[in-house]
Amino acid sequence: MRAGRRRWSPVRAAVRRRLAADAALLVVAVAFAVPLAWLVLASLDARATLRVRLPASPTLHNFSAVLTDEITFTPMLNSLLICGGATLLTVACAASAAYPLSRFRSRFARPYLLTVVFSACLPVTAVMVPVYALFVRVNLVDTRYGTALFLAAAQLPFAIWLMKNFMDGVPTVLEEAAWTDGASRPQGLLRIVLPLMAPGVGVVAVYTFIMMWGNFFVPFMLLLSPEQLPASVSIFTFFGNYGAIAFGELAAFSILYSTPVLLLYILISRRLGGGFALGGAVKG
Repeated sequence: MRAGRRRWSPVRAAVRRRLAADAALLVVAVAFAVPLAWLVLASLDARATLRVRLPASPTLHNFSAVLTDEITFTPMLNSLLICGGATLLTVACAASAAYPLSRFRSRFARPYLLTVVFSACLPVTAVMVPVYALFVRVNLVDTRYGTALFLAAAQLPFAIWLMKNFMDGVPTVLEEAAWTDGASRPQGLLRIVLPLMAPGVGVVAVYTFIMMWGNFFVPFMLLLSPEQLPASVSIFTFFGNYGAIAFGELAAFSILYSTPVLLLYILISRRLGGGFALGGAVKG
């Protein structure tokens, strides 16, 4: 070997791999940070464009322009009613369906779960036409409760799968002790299983709510009256004719639109860790 040739060093190779990984993570972080920076800066800029720039004179005019009943308050209330009601319905149905799958052994349980997962993979556009025709027949079109019902049905398969995994982590001996004291199975579910897996229920509820909160296509198809539209659809009004877009007002509305989800996550963030830890106790 020549004296001038460098020898291969495992330490040097490890440093290069670490630097490459750090560079890749930095690129990903910038890709996420730039849109967020534009969102904050554009909301404070009266002449906002698609460029990320500091506002010449920061102002809250964009927020005052969108804080009206027609633009923000009514659509946000509609979103809370639709998504909140659909989330409660989804969690209740998922817990009821996951309990027998978790506590009873059957040769049909696994095929049923696989069918549930497969149904969760179906795109909503594939079933929207027959659903719309059905809703027309039963007079559920242009109703908030009908939209909430369909959103709950769309999120139910994955919610059942998640709920079943969390429920598997609750020991059955605790329920057996409650049965010995005279409790029924529904009482054991409500008083023993669900309180012990409360973090898991919170994870399912938050995931379901977030997926419904950002859904545009379903309420856009099923709701016709402007006063019934949720915020996920009313945001479309900021895109005017001939390509004109109110970027500043759009950014301000987007920040307000994201606030309920962020607050919900912050309120239960301490419980999320326990929920995922419970999910790790699932039997193979």
